[in-house]
Amino acid sequence: MVKNRQAREERRNDGEGVPEIREVAFSAPAGRPAGVEVLTLAELRGRADACQLSTPHRPGFHHLLLLDSGRLVHSVDFREHVLAAGDLLWSRPGQVQHFGDLGGAEGRLVLFEAGFLDPATAAAARVEDWYGPAVRHPEGAAARGLDAALRALGEEFGGLGGLPLEVHVEVLRHLLAVLVLRAAHPGGPAGDDGTCEASETYLRFRDAVERDFTRSRRVADYARSLGYAPRTLSRATEVGAGVGAKEFIDRRVVLEAKRLLAHGDQPAARIADRLGFADATNFSKFFQRRAGTTPIAFRAAVRGTSDATA
Repeated sequence: MVKNRQAREERRNDGEGVPEIREVAFSAPAGRPAGVEVLTLAELRGRADACQLSTPHRPGFHHLLLLDSGRLVHSVDFREHVLAAGDLLWSRPGQVQHFGDLGGAEGRLVLFEAGFLDPATAAAARVEDWYGPAVRHPEGAAARGLDAALRALGEEFGGLGGLPLEVHVEVLRHLLAVLVLRAAHPGGPAGDDGTCEASETYLRFRDAVERDFTRSRRVADYARSLGYAPRTLSRATEVGAGVGAKEFIDRRVVLEAKRLLAHGDQPAARIADRLGFADATNFSKFFQRRAGTTPIAFRAAVRGTSDATA
């Protein structure tokens, strides 16, 4: 028994065998096409694994939720959102989220994998924009358009409508395209919702950062790989995200560090290695400079404990 306990401690010190953020893959309901699902919050509450929704998890697919009545608290990457009737929530693959009490709300939920949409629609709706707003508040014609699009998608998903399966899938794909395009632009004419079209330069940089932020935090590296001057990237990122390129990279690294600290028990040295730092000391200095607190203190604060071990 002593040997077993010692072995567990050694694995823990090495960062092996420790809890991770729960990854959730898309799973199509029996008899339904893969890639998309439409359900109500009542149906979600009735699932056997519904209780796990209140714990932090990282789905590998999109959530589009339109709240019809009541109030719902939903957290996405350390930000708590309080939804009221008519609000639209869009959380994206890779974001850490958890639901509050589902008992006091009714609404409709669409789960879909990005690959279910055609590439042109995915680009127009900016479905991979992890930095877009999680909650929107559509009104008037925009709200009515979203409701109609969601109703049409739900009705088609609920029955094959006498169509061959492959045709049914294509209808679902087109109806989902209508929904996500309306969800991405709920303010009507361009600019009415306070957003602007992102440049190709910014989008390429954003995607490169998402792919490589654990390997490089240098703007020059991204500029070289994408074929831009560093100043070009910074200007595009200022317009697209409101911050410079270096700030954008650092914020992404800090976000991932917070996810790992809050939702797992890996020691700082292991997290430092995962994020591309030379050692735990460099990681701790970076995190404290960017987040205003040490990794240990952040983990204790977000968990509401006085545990000062990492």
